[in-house]
Amino acid sequence: MSSNELNLPERFDFQGHTVAWGSIGDGPPAVLLHGTPFSSAEWRRIAPCLARERRVFYFDMLGYGLSDKPDADVSRGVQSELFAALYRHWGLSNPDVVAHDFGGSSALRGHLLNGLDYRSLVLVDPVAISPQGSPLVQAARKHEEVFASLPAYIHEAMLRAYIGTAVGNALREDEMQRYLEPWLGEEGQKAFWRQVAQMDDKYTEEVEWRYGEMRCPVAILWGQEDEWIPMADGRELARRMGAASFTPVPDAKHLMQEDAPEAIVAAALRLWAAVDR
Repeated sequence: MSSNELNLPERFDFQGHTVAWGSIGDGPPAVLLHGTPFSSAEWRRIAPCLARERRVFYFDMLGYGLSDKPDADVSRGVQSELFAALYRHWGLSNPDVVAHDFGGSSALRGHLLNGLDYRSLVLVDPVAISPQGSPLVQAARKHEEVFASLPAYIHEAMLRAYIGTAVGNALREDEMQRYLEPWLGEEGQKAFWRQVAQMDDKYTEEVEWRYGEMRCPVAILWGQEDEWIPMADGRELARRMGAASFTPVPDAKHLMQEDAPEAIVAAALRLWAAVDR
């Protein structure tokens, strides 16, 4: 495996669709859940570090990365069900979980709605407090067909601009391509706007009133320069959870995996050590 890539050699059937996943390392289990519009590739610098302490599982959500991109429901409601199915498939019991953005929503929903138990949970700029949705998201929800049928070069230009706002340090071209590639071509373009159009606050509203019921230690990290989700949402999430720690990360935007991967590794290792004591 290249130090710059995560392999996803395994396949899991979920509701008739194929989901790509992989794992590295040995020891107690840990799971990494990616956000949107990204894939498990966002963990490529982090998973190898955590794999020194854990067997680390990761996967591409349905409709993302190397997983199938069906013309179907790929909303957060489905993603949390997928995570619950993989949790059972992997035979997990109290894994450590690190989750970003929509992955954070899936982890929270899995814990509070699906009854999944975690040893610990690290949340990185999660989608957890309503209301949500940038002007782009609002427009795409109303006009999915228009966006899905844009000329390919306009679609790619919009994607580049959109992903570019998630990082403080400009991505190299090979790094940008890693995030662009799953969304290019006819299938990829339709899949991108499909998942945007299916973003809905109801998936947050179903669970956010239960954040005081968390059954594991929680650490929340937030990029101080995040332009996608305001840091005030992170502070509110920590307040609702009561015992959760909250750490602003300087010089980081929404995709902290690119701006400050060391902050995520340090937070996870610190929380794991605290639980061990």
